[in-house]
Amino acid sequence: FEVTKNGQEAVNKVREQDFDLVFMDVQMPVMNGIEALGIIKKIKPNIPIVALSAFAMESDKVSALKNGFDEYLSKPIDRKKLFALLSKYASKVS
Repeated sequence: FEVTKNGQEAVNKVREQDFDLVFMDVQMPVMNGIEALGIIKKIKPNIPIVALSAFAMESDKVSALKNGFDEYLSKPIDRKKLFALLSKYASKVS
């Protein structure tokens, strides 16, 4: 489990370490989540990346998925949805 402050730090962490799943805020300083997503997917195309956003409109979800995110969660995070995602991707790693 790692936490970063911006998209550039997230990209650097993914370059340095192996992760099974990435949760990425869409709006971040230095490098936003969409830019970071593009770089990470080039480095490790099979890593699932979940978009996190305070925007809860269906169009925001559709946009995030079109941009290449594998999943989308709106804030505040619903625990049931979070655990369902963790369970979904944990079964792919085992």
